[in-house]
Amino acid sequence: MLNIDLIAPIATLIQRQAKSRPEQVAYWDSARSITYAQLADRTASIAASLTKAGLKEGDRIAIYLPNGVNWIEACFAALRAGAVVVPISFDAAEGEVSYRLTDADCGIVVTAGTRKDLLEKICRDAGISPTVIFAGPDADGAGVSMEDLAKAHGAASLDPADIDRSSFIIYTSGTTGRAKGVLLSIRGMLWISAACWAPIAELTSEDVILSPLPLFHSYGLNLSVLGVLAVGASEHIMERFSPQQALELLQTGKYSLMPGVPTMFHYLLLRAQEAGIERLRAMRLCISAGAIMPATLNKAFEERFKTRLLDGYGITETSTMVTMNWLHGGRPMGSCGLPIPGLAVRIVDPSSLEDVPFGEEGELIVRGPNLMHGYHNKRAETASALRKGWYHTGDLAKSDPSGYLTITGRIKELIIRGGQNIAPAEIEEVVVKYPQVRDCAVVGMRHATLGEVPCLFVVPKDEALDVPALLEHCRAHLSSYKIPESTHLVGEIPRTGSGKIMRFKLVEALSDQA
Repeated sequence: MLNIDLIAPIATLIQRQAKSRPEQVAYWDSARSITYAQLADRTASIAASLTKAGLKEGDRIAIYLPNGVNWIEACFAALRAGAVVVPISFDAAEGEVSYRLTDADCGIVVTAGTRKDLLEKICRDAGISPTVIFAGPDADGAGVSMEDLAKAHGAASLDPADIDRSSFIIYTSGTTGRAKGVLLSIRGMLWISAACWAPIAELTSEDVILSPLPLFHSYGLNLSVLGVLAVGASEHIMERFSPQQALELLQTGKYSLMPGVPTMFHYLLLRAQEAGIERLRAMRLCISAGAIMPATLNKAFEERFKTRLLDGYGITETSTMVTMNWLHGGRPMGSCGLPIPGLAVRIVDPSSLEDVPFGEEGELIVRGPNLMHGYHNKRAETASALRKGWYHTGDLAKSDPSGYLTITGRIKELIIRGGQNIAPAEIEEVVVKYPQVRDCAVVGMRHATLGEVPCLFVVPKDEALDVPALLEHCRAHLSSYKIPESTHLVGEIPRTGSGKIMRFKLVEALSDQA
């Protein structure tokens, strides 16, 4: 059931695959590819160069790169040097990049030459001076390059054996506004490979994966980076998801598996229907996580393509997966599956913490070897989330008598837009700084394809509020997926006596308008 041999130090896994399948392509993108033998040599050389330059075990390295082989190489080299990896979205807004660099105290940033000027401005404004390493074809002349570090052939890398220390700080939006850095270990991350990807999805070295997942997300990092290495598979990394490009690639017959989020599968299905495509050639399996998969989408996808689309439930704080549907046997459509081996789950009454009966809704809490160590620099939030060894997800769920779980909602106020987490307070913090805004609040609004989108309620200082200009202000300070889908001008924001926003009243107002 558990493939325990997949849980090992990163250097051990790399050397194992380099010995077993040296000439097999491990990862490739539109610009370059790398075999397992090359991955072993280059990551060892880069790691040794980092150590020689003064990197110490436990230092933080930010990876601020687009999806691709360079991202993979930087990640594994950093881990082999004993560093803590801090992934940052290549499309993150200026303030988001600055916050992650300063909060995690990153001493090194690996980025692309196209971000040189922006990164210099961010560091200057934040008063920080990390070492910057450039990767990719536009790195020439920008400064120290990853190619420079890879030239130290034969140098010995540190290759730490401790897989239980925090090796990743992955930022996820929280309900309190600023993103929280989730501290995860290599053991916890690879537990998912050992307990889920290998035994449940039957991921092996024979698989060729097409991955559109963003690698800075825990889901992409876990499956598309670490999971591929653990089993010795091959993977084509898409820089970003395009339903047309994905469909064209899947028609080549090269690929056996594709992970994604529900929105991706929705658009893939729509494009296939438009093009009259009914099969995905050699595809044996698609995996969905990151947001709730509608039962209607799951059924329509499988009926059209005759390919299994397995839904699972995961969160960053549990190194991704908590539950998964199995490749073989039946399953109730709309369910996110059974708890993966090694995990204990309970559905409890949020107030009493007593277990609820089958079929009744309660809060899902989780315990297992894949739990986070906590939130970086956030003791109070850690203590609230981790209680007596259980992680309190804030998600509402119910279970049928066979143990299949269905996620029904959230206690938290988090908005999940196409698999992307959005904290209402993050948007509110930006909006309220606009000169014409007196007060504001953000709630999640149902969306047919994205699940939820942010909806903004604004109390203007006067009737002359320029809404398009306000949204431009948001675009300057927030990632594109956090921009409000709709804006409503109101006389006041409903609040409790202590000043907390009563978001349910705003949601009710949206329902009344529908």
